[in-house]
Amino acid sequence: MISKEVRLLSQMISIPSVSRQEVGVADLIEQELTDRGMSPRRLHNNVWALPEHFDSSLPTLLLNSHCDTVRPVDSWTRDPFSPTIEDNRLYGLGSNDAGGSVVSLISLFEEIRSRRLPFNPVLAVTAQEEVMGPEGMRAFLPHLIEEEGIAVDMVIVGEPTEMQPAIGERGLVVLDAVTEGRSGHAARGEGVNALYKAIDDINRLRTFKWPRESSLLGPISLSVTQIEAGSQHNVIPDKCGWVVDVRTTDAFSNREVVDMLQAQVDSKLTPRSTRVWASALPLSHPLASAAIKAGRTPFVSPTTSDMALMHNINSLKIGPGVSSRSHTADEYILLEELAGAAGIYRNILNNLASLLK
Repeated sequence: MISKEVRLLSQMISIPSVSRQEVGVADLIEQELTDRGMSPRRLHNNVWALPEHFDSSLPTLLLNSHCDTVRPVDSWTRDPFSPTIEDNRLYGLGSNDAGGSVVSLISLFEEIRSRRLPFNPVLAVTAQEEVMGPEGMRAFLPHLIEEEGIAVDMVIVGEPTEMQPAIGERGLVVLDAVTEGRSGHAARGEGVNALYKAIDDINRLRTFKWPRESSLLGPISLSVTQIEAGSQHNVIPDKCGWVVDVRTTDAFSNREVVDMLQAQVDSKLTPRSTRVWASALPLSHPLASAAIKAGRTPFVSPTTSDMALMHNINSLKIGPGVSSRSHTADEYILLEELAGAAGIYRNILNNLASLLK
């Protein structure tokens, strides 16, 4: 007999839900929650539900995952929108990232929403995670806090982690650098070569020593990934553009990182965004302790999720599936991974309840 998790996930796969085009799958989830006796709310394509006994005096635990997917790559050998079960694998776009987490968290919330717990579980299936768009978590979380008056104290973020708890993620700042020079004839050695000046600045950034580093995430990493200068071989370039990829940690805010790097160079550094923050959950936090007590092994995730947009909120990333399957052709999730996820989530929440009593 097919489980309700497999049934719902198959329905989700069959509805294309590429980022910014999630209306169909959001409709499905909203109807599913209604059919299960909940009273879902909606903002754009973000769907959420409150427990039966919401108590504003208690801390709130957000149970979150995302309903959007990346675009299917050309090398799929099957229809990415046709859910297919073969060899105990459910194939389909978004099955692993992160539909398995969505359906597991929905089942978990259905089970616990009427229990009196020492925290408020709030379910939220959000949109635009893959692009960190303005109508996903960036819209939902401020709405929940400012319009609904619900302060979020802790978050479980459903992503494929083999049901192991990711207690940290690095943040991201992409810098567009511009170095100014002065043009001249290459044969005469005239002008000021912007490319040479850029090389000097790049070397300053490569050798920069950060004053401190994160105890969990380690040192900030920096890579220059693109460079462009010059119009023709015999003209000294008067401008050089280059790009810096910076993986930040909780040792400094993203804004502090930008300011510290700018102080090292003559080039102008412009961040594309400073909103993708690092996340680091202390092992002493009840959420981490609850996962460890459940036999899970904490780790630092190499990938980024909506945790990066939950600034200063203690967050744990955990879900069924394997990260390396995400964004690949013929994406799938194992049926046994789906079958076991809700029980592990339940164990973690039971431990959390014991710790918060």
